[in-house]
Amino acid sequence: MGGEFDPRRHVLVPKHEILSEEEVKEILARYRIKPSQLPWIKSSDPVVKAIGANPGDILKITRESPTAGKAVVYRYVVKG
Repeated sequence: MGGEFDPRRHVLVPKHEILSEEEVKEILARYRIKPSQLPWIKSSDPVVKAIGANPGDILKITRESPTAGKAVVYRYVVKG
């Protein structure tokens, strides 16, 4: 059959992006937190693997929301 399944193409998987160093500084300053205080996502997560994120990266996840329009959340990538 075809190649490997890409979880990012599934309709229920929201957009995941790795933040740049500048974006990380901005988010941490805005919320006055350390990276480890964000909710965690494991490096073994299929989408984390697909986008090439590594432990220590911070991801921006954007979901479509019927009530809010767009909902943005952040996750700290941990080994696992």
